Amino acid sequence: MRQSTNKKRIVVAMSGGVDSSVAAALLVEQGYEVIGMMMRLWSEPGIGDSAPLNRCCTPDQMADARRVAGLLDIPFYVVDVQDYFRATIVQFFIEEHEKGRTPNPCIECNRQIRFTYLLERALALDAHYLATGHYARVVETSTGFELRQSKDEAKDQSYVLHMLTQKQLAHVKFPVGDYTKPEVRQLAQKFGLPVASKDESQDLCFLGDGDYRRFLREYSEKANVPGPILDTAGNELGQHQGLAFYTIGQRKGLGIASNQPMFVLRKDVGRNALVVGTREQLGRQSLLVRDVNWISGEAPPQP
Repeated sequence: MRQSTNKKRIVVAMSGGVDSSVAAALLVEQGYEVIGMMMRLWSEPGIGDSAPLNRCCTPDQMADARRVAGLLDIPFYVVDVQDYFRATIVQFFIEEHEKGRTPNPCIECNRQIRFTYLLERALALDAHYLATGHYARVVETSTGFELRQSKDEAKDQSYVLHMLTQKQLAHVKFPVGDYTKPEVRQLAQKFGLPVASKDESQDLCFLGDGDYRRFLREYSEKANVPGPILDTAGNELGQHQGLAFYTIGQRKGLGIASNQPMFVLRKDVGRNALVVGTREQLGRQSLLVRDVNWISGEAPPQP
């Protein structure tokens, strides 16, 4: 039986997966006026005969999301965001690798696409909230909104939502955050959703074959420039195949001979050099951070 919420309108970001589908079903059960919305983010020519065009927004996933929406008797729309996604998230992914950093495009996608672009679109439709299938919780307190871990600590995604502001938290819901993954699958079966046993996608959504190296070779000339592998004394130990293909702390796959294990310490972009050293040299006592977001709206009085 549906519980009354005075028919508040809510847009659910649907992907065709079990989490967002159950999120939509729970909100329908709670009495919300639910609108399903799926974003077409990326399309890339296939890699070989069997590779998908991408890992998100495929025809099969769109069909699954549409079937779930039909079963729940809610409107369903597909929004084409490909140009904006390419100019922001994909370009960010490429440029960060070219600068010698290892990016997390999912965080940037949440920042710029889901909880800015899509949230603004939801509010423009006079919706009160945007809901997603993230495993996290939002709790309103006397001082504002708190972002908390989900019930399922193993699936918790609060980390990739750390950029949310008080203004955004006031308009977002994470319905599956109060459940474990097995419980979500049980709910999907209870609701009769056709995606109840669907596998999860673990890779970046715009990598059709899951190979980020292949992607960078195709889309970034700077990522493909070989250079020297140096120790901390400046001695050349070998050649790397492009700084973008290595990450700090990496040990395997360096292709160098040494009488002790060697790890990637840093990337010297100016010299296009990969600097390696021992495990002891890998440690750091300080770090620099940027783009800090205090969810409460202000910095704490002390570290």
